[in-house]
Amino acid sequence: MFELRVEHSFPAGHALRGYEGKCANIHGHNYRVQAVVRGPKLNEIGLLMDFGDLKKALRAICEEMDHQFLNDLPAFAEINASAENIALHVYRRMRESLAAELDANGAELVEVIVQETDTAWAVYRP
Repeated sequence: MFELRVEHSFPAGHALRGYEGKCANIHGHNYRVQAVVRGPKLNEIGLLMDFGDLKKALRAICEEMDHQFLNDLPAFAEINASAENIALHVYRRMRESLAAELDANGAELVEVIVQETDTAWAVYRP
C-alpha cells in the first residue's frame, strides 16, 4: 500500500457557539491541515498521484478559510468551526475536487488532520 501526505497551513479566527469556556470568545489559530491519500498500485510512471494535484486542491480549500472569521463562512453557518468540523469540511471538498484522479488511480482520500495548536489536533477518517 502506498500513501501520500500533503500539508498546508493558514491562520483564521473562530468562536465556539454553545461552548462554556474561553473558546466561546473570538480567538484564532494557525491551522495546519494534512490530507492523506492511499492506494495499492502506482500508475505507469510510478506515481500513486501527482503531489502537485494534491497540494493544489488542499491549498485552494485552505485559502478560502485563510485570514477569515470561520463562523461567517457558509460551511460553518450552522455548525461550529471546530477542528473536527474543519477536518470534515476539508475532506468533503478534497474528495469532490479530486474524485476523477482518485478513481482513475484506484486511490482514496483516507484522512484529513487539522492541527489547531502544537498539542491539539483532530482527525477525520471516512
